[in-house]
Amino acid sequence: MANSKHAHVRYNLLDYCFRNRTFTFNQLLQYINDKIAELYPGEGIEKRTLRADLNIFRDKEKGFGAPLPANIRILRYTNPNFSIAQKPLLEYEQYLINASQQLLERFENHPKYNKLAEALVKFQEGEDEETDTSKILFYDQNEEYKGIKHLKPLYFAIKKKQVLHITYKGFQDEIPTAFEFHPHILKQYNRRWFVFGLNNTNYNETWSVPLDERLVKISIIEDEIHKTSEVDWDSFFRTMIGVVRPKDSEIKKVILRFHNGRQNYFKTKPFIPDFEEFFEEDKQDQVWFMAIINPELIQQILSYGKDVEVLEPAELREQLKENSSKMINLYS
Repeated sequence: MANSKHAHVRYNLLDYCFRNRTFTFNQLLQYINDKIAELYPGEGIEKRTLRADLNIFRDKEKGFGAPLPANIRILRYTNPNFSIAQKPLLEYEQYLINASQQLLERFENHPKYNKLAEALVKFQEGEDEETDTSKILFYDQNEEYKGIKHLKPLYFAIKKKQVLHITYKGFQDEIPTAFEFHPHILKQYNRRWFVFGLNNTNYNETWSVPLDERLVKISIIEDEIHKTSEVDWDSFFRTMIGVVRPKDSEIKKVILRFHNGRQNYFKTKPFIPDFEEFFEEDKQDQVWFMAIINPELIQQILSYGKDVEVLEPAELREQLKENSSKMINLYS
């Protein structure tokens, strides 16, 4: 039986190497041990463990059935499109998933673990031979979203306090721009991810970068000291919908009046964390909250169509009026 300690780490590293690197056995062993030591200082594996891992990769019945020929000097897949991510979970991996789900039952009422529990359910898809889970679970996901590949490296860049060189090209830009970036937090909005931090080139400490095709390249700037953030990110986002914070924006009191009972939908899924209801009998269809005025706020209000009206502030009401007029012109 293969050494199960850190097996999930080794399998992911090996899968990466077999698709992207050209290592001999000894070179591969050194690379794997270097990576394990980064995560678990002082630990590593022996040659026999790596040989056992290779057998698991090649085994078609109890392993991954990878296109990895035996008796070759350079260890690479013969099919570069193959990945173990395409294969069902191994018995060892299925055990870990089941154990994790049982552990999470202790915290089933804790909102902090909701997303993790959801992820574990997703892992079960395709693993249950008796149930077609595709007919049970339908996810609200962006099939065209390619930016997820940037999430893991940016997460570790934040965790390891690395300074990055970012190359970025906006949809309307003719040429890309580059800047020094000190990443601090990752935020998801509208099924997309954004990284926030210090743009040290123009010294904007709340700079955001979308994780999509506009993010051309990320590279680590070695020996550069990562600057910590003085921003209270929880407060920063609490009065802001989305990710756009206009320069010199001010927090305003926003009052919305709903029609056709739509206030009930808002109250069960508000687009801002903190909102208040009115006590007056004639204002039960109204809510108010403190927020900055940005494009995402306007988009969220517009999503209610004819069933919502902005009462305050006047500038937001005017912007909704202008948007409505433009929409009318499109259909006139």
